[in-house]
Amino acid sequence: MSRDLSDVTDALTHLFAHGPAVPAMLLAPVAALIATAGVRTRWSQRHGQAPPPDDTGARPPGAEAEAEASALWRMRTTVRDAPGSLAALCAALADRRIDILSLQTHPLAEGTVDEFLLRAPGELAGSELTELVTEAGGAHTWTERADAHDLVDAPTRLLGLATRTALDAAELPLALRQLLGRCTIRSLPASTAGSAGSAGSAGDDVPPQGTLEDTVLRLRAPEGGVISVERPYLPFTPAEFARARALVELDARLGPRLPRGRDELTLSEGRNITVRRADTRDVEAARAMHERCSARTLGMRYHGPVGDADRYLNHLLSPRFGRTLAVQTASGRIVGLGHLLWDGDETEVALLVEDAWQRRGVGAELLGRLVAMAAETGCESVYAVTQASNTGMVAAMRGLGLPLDYQIEEGTLVVTARLTPASPAAVPLPHAERIGTD
Repeated sequence: MSRDLSDVTDALTHLFAHGPAVPAMLLAPVAALIATAGVRTRWSQRHGQAPPPDDTGARPPGAEAEAEASALWRMRTTVRDAPGSLAALCAALADRRIDILSLQTHPLAEGTVDEFLLRAPGELAGSELTELVTEAGGAHTWTERADAHDLVDAPTRLLGLATRTALDAAELPLALRQLLGRCTIRSLPASTAGSAGSAGSAGDDVPPQGTLEDTVLRLRAPEGGVISVERPYLPFTPAEFARARALVELDARLGPRLPRGRDELTLSEGRNITVRRADTRDVEAARAMHERCSARTLGMRYHGPVGDADRYLNHLLSPRFGRTLAVQTASGRIVGLGHLLWDGDETEVALLVEDAWQRRGVGAELLGRLVAMAAETGCESVYAVTQASNTGMVAAMRGLGLPLDYQIEEGTLVVTARLTPASPAAVPLPHAERIGTD
């Protein structure tokens, strides 16, 4: 199932204006996201009152320099659930000229976790902020530098994540990471039920509503198995757990889906090819391409003999583990695959191009598009693992025009490209012409 951005945006807009008209499949999970987001938000400004009559509107000397020297912080701390506890903390922050830009509360069985977005003087260190909060009654305090993206209020941010998830099944791991901050997300596939020695599905020990255990939450994956999220440095709150569960429920209700867009390209010899997204529905065509590849080409890609391509393809083409681009001919035959794989906090790129289609710029085209996807999702770098003798892959990485790091050990080469916001959208296909995008 696939839908355009405008369709999904309209559906989410109608959720508020025309409740009964929204499809039931979207109503419950998105409503849950909104409900858990709007626990409580407060805004505080240093000059919240009207100016005195003689105020000309001019800023006092040094005010601009002071604003430029400020820094944004995200902070989470636990305060006693007693009258005046939060007020004392806010007063302590105000005494140090720290503005509270937003505040959300997460009630727990004992105490309350308060999550702040702060603007503090630039010279204030994180350790000083933690010490200040501790003296004011906060406990288990965690701080992290923030940026302008954190200024978006929680309901708007969650609606954006829901829209992205609705458009593309591969967005779910990224949406969870943006929702929950720095964390490690693992997809544990379902085991073959009933096989000898098998204990059944990986999700058998996870109830339908999921489990929350301090710094680990587990949810049943829509296709079976389990989505496990770990954040050792900061326990999850019930509100975060509810938001994550709502995103997974939305993904499950929408079913398999990919963006419909594709690019048609013409090679110099006149052949047309198409670049599009792929998923597990393309396993058969991908397997046929593997059978046409030489042992050398497969060995370069998988770093050794390939006895059964199925072991790799179901994993590589799953949107749970990343995004896949396919290059296909006018007849529909797949002749190239490019994978962007989520690997914990890192991102891997991998390419396989059929022998007869190598050295035509197809691999560079795929790599450029994968790097652009990684940059769009906020990745700071991507890496490729190959053999030192794979000059084609090395040349493609160098052709990106990005800073590269090389590590080699026993013939295995790891090339890491550091990304920037201005990373190329795609590496041009040599001697080819783009003839359309749908």
